[in-house]
Amino acid sequence: MAVNLKSALNDGLSDQDIEIKVDKTVVFINLSDKMLYQSGSSNLTPKAKEVLGKIAKIVETRKDIDIMVEGYTDNKPIATDCIKDNWDLSVKRATSVVRMLQNTYKVDPNKLIAAGRGEYNTLSDNNTADGRANNRRTRIILLPKLDQFYELMNPNKM
Repeated sequence: MAVNLKSALNDGLSDQDIEIKVDKTVVFINLSDKMLYQSGSSNLTPKAKEVLGKIAKIVETRKDIDIMVEGYTDNKPIATDCIKDNWDLSVKRATSVVRMLQNTYKVDPNKLIAAGRGEYNTLSDNNTADGRANNRRTRIILLPKLDQFYELMNPNKM
């Protein structure tokens, strides 16, 4: 699945906009905020719709995975009428992605998880513009369902 994702998602995207990693049975897809959202908001861009459509197409046939969407921000304070702080922005961004996967691409909502990570769990130093841009991201995690994980951990079932 990771190879299919890489070839499908890299089409028309720069390496700075997307990163795919595999760790055992989990696939991590890091997407840049500039590709997905309008600045300082949770509104998705047309490019986001295209990329999420590719992800949905690949995962739609996989009944054995859940999809966790994690939103991240940089450490610059934000406060608007609709967004209280970076925690709030990160959750709103994750739920925007989940809603599009569900409503536009008909991904089963029972497979979807939205989570906000705020300004924490940084990848880079927030003291530079490049570092802050790297920290503002959305991570989509494709993971096996927990019952299958427990089956893998039970030596009697092997």
